[in-house]
Amino acid sequence: MVDCEPPTRLQGKFVVIVVCWLLGNGCLFSWNSMLTIEDYYVSLFPKYHPSRVLTLVYQPFAFGTLAILTYYEAKINTRKRNLFGYTLFFLGILAVLILDLATSGKGGIGTYIGVCIVSGVFGIADAHAQGGMVGDLSYMDPDFIQSFLAGAAASGALTSALRLITKAVFENSQNGLRKGAITFFAISTFFELLCVILYAFVFPKLPIVKYYRSKAAAEGSKTVSADLAVAGIQTSTGGATEDSRLVERKGNKQLLMENIDYALDLFMIFALTLSIFPGFLSEDTGSHSLGTWYALVLIAMYNVWDLIGRYIPLIKILKLESRKLITIAVISRLLLIPAFYFTAKYGTQGWMILLTSFLGLSNGYLTVCVLTEAPKGYKGPEQNALGNLLVLFLLGGIFAGVTLDWLWLIGKGW
Repeated sequence: MVDCEPPTRLQGKFVVIVVCWLLGNGCLFSWNSMLTIEDYYVSLFPKYHPSRVLTLVYQPFAFGTLAILTYYEAKINTRKRNLFGYTLFFLGILAVLILDLATSGKGGIGTYIGVCIVSGVFGIADAHAQGGMVGDLSYMDPDFIQSFLAGAAASGALTSALRLITKAVFENSQNGLRKGAITFFAISTFFELLCVILYAFVFPKLPIVKYYRSKAAAEGSKTVSADLAVAGIQTSTGGATEDSRLVERKGNKQLLMENIDYALDLFMIFALTLSIFPGFLSEDTGSHSLGTWYALVLIAMYNVWDLIGRYIPLIKILKLESRKLITIAVISRLLLIPAFYFTAKYGTQGWMILLTSFLGLSNGYLTVCVLTEAPKGYKGPEQNALGNLLVLFLLGGIFAGVTLDWLWLIGKGW
């Protein structure tokens, strides 16, 4: 039998929220590092559209891997899956650093292919870690998944802040752009290693995490046994003590049909966002008084407001809980496409910064509303499966968005 005694009220909850925030941060820190370094890559590979190509390489690996993992979700060891994801993030960003040092910061097709390979590796890592963590947290306290999603957004804000700092520090030094990039990659490598350690040795031993995983195991989940074993809890393997009705769960197809609106909402949120960010913001917003800082400022404003948007649902009166209202809000964001087009063509940089901020705010806010509302009313194994399905549609939206982003180049030449 598993230990399903609830922990003392709020016992260690703040610690879990902080750890979830850090793990969410680490889930996208490496990838956001690559996105935020676009000014360096654009100067290194001016003919290869790195702001668009790297994202386009990343997404098929992320989406394809997560599709496979989602199909076999009920049988996959969550601990191995998430540890593999975070470890791959660490090795990937370390490889980017080593590649730059080994080539002495020289461009060329060989170096570019190496960077693209690492981008694909990040996609595989994302599918393991982000899908696994969202599924894992879906059967726990909603505050945990909110903190994880806020951490994911914070990775963008932090990488943008670090990039602005390193650019400012090294701007006037010889080869300053590269020095800033190397410093940036070194910090990212250290942080990813920290996330590996946190998930391996800290997260599974927190009392509330052990409680929710024990509860999920009692409801028939087979994915949590390794983490429970690390925490010193042995799960039963079945027999007379286990109610067979508890292990019955809805299949992925039924879960998807019951939540198709939430799935399509996530798809549309990220398809729209990634059709604009970062490619359009990096290459198609014209020249302004901020000069080489302009694209970095736009990306930073998006990331900061995306982070703020993910905390707004904590204020209950401001959180959208109605499925219909969430869908209406998601569809209304389509108006941002003509808004960005005309602002880039006729507007000033102030209007573009304002519009980019709203893009980030709405992206973060609606993402949290969907992912915290959807799992309600299901048993632990079903919530885990639904979390994976929703992240699959999220990544599908990102894939569609980065593909649609190329449409901005029509009529501009290559």
